[in-house]
Amino acid sequence: MSRQQESSPDITPGQVEDYLQRHPEFFNDHLDLLEHLTIPHPTGEAVSLIAKQLEIFRSRHQEIENQLTTLIEIAKENDLLFDRMHELTLAMLDASTLQEAVANLKQVLLECFQADYVALRLLRDQTDALQEDLFMTPDDPRLIHFQEVLDNNHPVCCRPTQAQASYLFGDSAMAVKSCAIIPLLFTELEGLLAIGSQEPDRFHYNMGNLFLNQMSEIIGTRLIALLHQQEE
Repeated sequence: MSRQQESSPDITPGQVEDYLQRHPEFFNDHLDLLEHLTIPHPTGEAVSLIAKQLEIFRSRHQEIENQLTTLIEIAKENDLLFDRMHELTLAMLDASTLQEAVANLKQVLLECFQADYVALRLLRDQTDALQEDLFMTPDDPRLIHFQEVLDNNHPVCCRPTQAQASYLFGDSAMAVKSCAIIPLLFTELEGLLAIGSQEPDRFHYNMGNLFLNQMSEIIGTRLIALLHQQEE
């Protein structure tokens, strides 16, 4: 062995990796090496480099396919939600009185949104025209159970407390396992909309609120117009 060979340091794994990254065509000119290179496998058996590459490609292909499937499902769900929001908008616009708006709202939520229970409460000063099942006065002591929702002005998806469910859903309170409580807070209208479900996971805390906020705006805007019409 020559003096030069004895003094030459061993090539490090990092150098090999760096060389191959800078010369990706290396194995094109040394195909025979691919047949002899082996890579440890979790099963304990050695596999060829080509087999390992195929395994990696298959794994990545499956990941991409799963991501695509997820995106397609999300797109379908969003399309369905847009259709439902369209139905809700038409139902609210079709109402010519406050009573019709409330009836249409409940019908759409029950039929199109597959809700099991619906409750709407509007905060208004007490007058002879108020209906107990629709209106509540701003000083109603039961509002304390919804104070956090009103203060945050943000929809909440959760399992309602017994007090919340009892006031909103009455005799059906025990059947409500999850619900969305949506504040209706506008300059000329304050209230709450609750959508209840018998399924515990139908409405959960980490659900997105984009459509619930849009729902609030659609409903609130129409109710304000109809309340003005009723008071004229």
